[in-house]
Amino acid sequence: MEPIRKHEGLVYPLNRSNVDTDQIIPKQFLKRIERQGFGQFLFYNWRFHHDGTKKEDFSLNQPKYNGASILVAGENFGCGSSREHAPWALEDYGFKVILAPSFADIFFNNCVKNGILAVTLPEEEISQLIQKAENETYHLTADLENQVIYDNEGFKTSFEVNDYQKEMLINGWDDISVTLTHENKIKQYESKKVGV
Repeated sequence: MEPIRKHEGLVYPLNRSNVDTDQIIPKQFLKRIERQGFGQFLFYNWRFHHDGTKKEDFSLNQPKYNGASILVAGENFGCGSSREHAPWALEDYGFKVILAPSFADIFFNNCVKNGILAVTLPEEEISQLIQKAENETYHLTADLENQVIYDNEGFKTSFEVNDYQKEMLINGWDDISVTLTHENKIKQYESKKVGV
């Protein structure tokens, strides 16, 4: 995974609450066996007609959001099933940071495990950010090291993140990487066990 210390990016506003994982990545696309390639199917039923052509009325299809890497959404983002494919699709599409008033617990943890910074902010701040991103080309910076989100227009807010998750994201570690930080101790243990 890519480490995240500070990320500046174009904001995409998804002004919807209770976005579930089947809306993020529909079930018919879960047959793939690798993590890559899911981004093309992100929000598929919202973005595309049955014949595969883009729906012009869905905001993510608007040119002004091309290259967006920060998603701002309503409460309870990532609810529904626990499929890890949802953060895979978001990350593969290009989203590095997701801001919302609340997240489903399993989805939130899957984001951390896949290198996405998921940040909980108060609902009034989320509404403010969504409104700005709907009305103009809007950029934010997420500074994980200092735990702040800010823009160049005077908006600034702090956020909470636990130390373990912060360390994983800053170092670009997944669970296996964390285990491998103890490789010497594992080898010492295994060498003793072999001798028994």
